[in-house]
Amino acid sequence: MTIKRLLLILMTLVAIGSSGWSLFSSWQEPQFQSRLELYQTNIGLQAQAWQPEDSNDKNLQGIQEAILGDKPLENATKQYQEARKSVQTNLDKAKNQLATLRSQPQTIPISPKPLPEAPPATNTSREVQQKKIQQSLQQLQKLLGELDLRLGILQAQQGQTDTAFKTWTDLQQRSDINPEFGETAAALRGLWSNPARLLPNAQQLIQKNLEGWFRSTALVQLYQLQQRQEALLEVKATAQEAATQALWKLAIIGTIPTLTAFIGLMLLIFLVGQFMVKGKAALLAQNADVPWSTPWDVETILQVFVLGFFLMGQLFVPLLLSVIPIPRPAGNVRIQAVYVLISYLLVASGALLVLYYSIKRFFPLPEFWFRFRFQDKWFLWGFGGYCAALPIVVIVSLINQQLWQGQGGSNPLLQLALESQDSVALGIFFSTAAIAAPLFEELLFRGFLLPSITRYLPVWGAILVSSLLFAIAHLSLSEILPLTALGIVLGVVYTRSRNLLAPMLLHSLWNSGTLLSLFLLGKSNG
Repeated sequence: MTIKRLLLILMTLVAIGSSGWSLFSSWQEPQFQSRLELYQTNIGLQAQAWQPEDSNDKNLQGIQEAILGDKPLENATKQYQEARKSVQTNLDKAKNQLATLRSQPQTIPISPKPLPEAPPATNTSREVQQKKIQQSLQQLQKLLGELDLRLGILQAQQGQTDTAFKTWTDLQQRSDINPEFGETAAALRGLWSNPARLLPNAQQLIQKNLEGWFRSTALVQLYQLQQRQEALLEVKATAQEAATQALWKLAIIGTIPTLTAFIGLMLLIFLVGQFMVKGKAALLAQNADVPWSTPWDVETILQVFVLGFFLMGQLFVPLLLSVIPIPRPAGNVRIQAVYVLISYLLVASGALLVLYYSIKRFFPLPEFWFRFRFQDKWFLWGFGGYCAALPIVVIVSLINQQLWQGQGGSNPLLQLALESQDSVALGIFFSTAAIAAPLFEELLFRGFLLPSITRYLPVWGAILVSSLLFAIAHLSLSEILPLTALGIVLGVVYTRSRNLLAPMLLHSLWNSGTLLSLFLLGKSNG
């Protein structure tokens, strides 16, 4: 065995261990989907507060009723109760993990059942793990306090004042929350008491600790009790304007994906029907059994992916960025966005360099390798694939949510994009997710990996394996099933079209649609 091969085996084991540990760690993290559902609930609450002002608003009123149904407050209350239950469960788990970690002797590994490749916990890694869990605890405690404040308002607005008082009282009695949440709960309880009890700093507490519909609802209650007509009219006008914007955003977020998914469903039915009738003459069968002529072996494939992708992203680039004095203030979303873009470009550049030098000796490559043809039907394949992917991934995601029950982690970029209300930062996120990611990931996973695997497996097997590796590369357990489904569609589009522009367009449309929805939801919750 050569030294090069031995090093490749060792690097492969390191990559498997590192990726496996990252996936295992993501199992303990909350899914992004739970927070996203709350944002959707909040924009729905804003939209339900809209009131028609003249006869020209009948169309908008119809949209409101169609989107929100006839019991928006009840539905929102159920959503918040479910979210609170999930957060409480995760909070209890985090407390138990921290207690277990603190009670373990110094020589025992962090995890009772670590992966084979996972190293034992040193004092330093133990401290890092404790710090990470403590940060998670603080975030969950803060989120639980916010949920209780808002849940109480929902209950009070439905006439359930006793239930609301209990929610706020329980919040006040908790010792593990920000004291301002307890003060805000006391202020809210005073507003809905009979007779009312107005705290002198009620307005400041409401404006600081509540957002959107919850803030405007509490301020309306306060200004009515204070008989401040001018302030009351102003907050109602602001709420009406926000409600109008929320309605249009809900219409965009709901209508466009639904219409696209319907088109995709019809397209899937047509393609399956055509395949059943025409067999190998159908579009779905085009190039379905035609493998690539692959001049390299599995050693080159491992070299590109282990050294160029996993180790570049998990080890080399993080080490490089750790020694470069780049400031990363937590409150500056623009700098965070630039940091994400730079990190991604460094990983992509390193991986593509490894790819180039790994296959350079095989130039010129056989036909269909890394093929770009602008005169082809790549646009139809890319857009059609996007439409077809929507209903497939939505169904898989619904099943996935039931399996993971709010756990399994998510891409941190999604949370940053959702909470960012900065257009410049969003533009940088868009450059990363909708331009850089489709170009790089499609070159690597569909352009190189999938065709390379056809040396050992049939085309359909290469699609499955490359899709699974594509999903695993995102290092979130809860995203493996949906991303595998998306990867399969990307693989089918590429193998049938034999044009990398098609999966790149599909990938870009997918990420662009996700970012647009997050931006609209985030803007509506400020």
